[in-house]
Amino acid sequence: MIAPLTPPHHQPPNDPWQKSDAGGAPQPPSEPHPGHGAGGAAGGESDPSISTEVVRAAVVVLALTVLGVALGLLWLWLAPRVPLISTDKAVFLKDTEGEEAVGADGTFVLLALAFGAVSAALVFWFNRRGGIPLVIGLALGGLLGSLLAWGVGVWVGPTDDVVERAREVGQGVAFDAPLKLGAKGALLAWPMAALLVHLGLTALFGPRDPEPEWGAGYGDAAPMPGPGSGAGSGAPQDGTPS
Repeated sequence: MIAPLTPPHHQPPNDPWQKSDAGGAPQPPSEPHPGHGAGGAAGGESDPSISTEVVRAAVVVLALTVLGVALGLLWLWLAPRVPLISTDKAVFLKDTEGEEAVGADGTFVLLALAFGAVSAALVFWFNRRGGIPLVIGLALGGLLGSLLAWGVGVWVGPTDDVVERAREVGQGVAFDAPLKLGAKGALLAWPMAALLVHLGLTALFGPRDPEPEWGAGYGDAAPMPGPGSGAGSGAPQDGTPS
């Protein structure tokens, strides 16, 4: 009578708790060293990268704010003038049906849109990877530049003391009205254009994240069962004599 064959017990070759060859105690699975791996790399590089992005955003804000001086001077140069004329009683518009005031607002908007597009293209050219601080700096710098341009145009332009100016030129002589920005929403033209253009350039020409490889996160293939283990070994599994 033949004794039943019992298949030997086989541990997986990659069992982290198996004993060493020298018969020592089981060793726990090794953990990654702090500072290595995805978590360690992210923790080690997050602070320098964020600080660099903040510095770049601050430079963008400063540069766009200074650029607002050029926008203000261009607005003063290209905006149509509103002619006024004085009498012995008051100061009136020379052309009551003129659209010069609306033209001044339109000129500011068109110039601000152009400045926004150019500034966004330059920022994207020098910082292709972008980042939230850079986008915020682009919007904030455009808004500050628009405010500075408005102030420069009004300050350098014709005086706002219309009565004194009328006395200087005399009655019946036309003179320019002070430059004004009637639609305050025009101040948002620069930051909005900058954000839209930067978003479009990033979507079209920005760096792409590498595509994950199939099976890269699943480790090595599972070991094949050895002889005598599993259902395909040919050995009886229920203790039935052969």
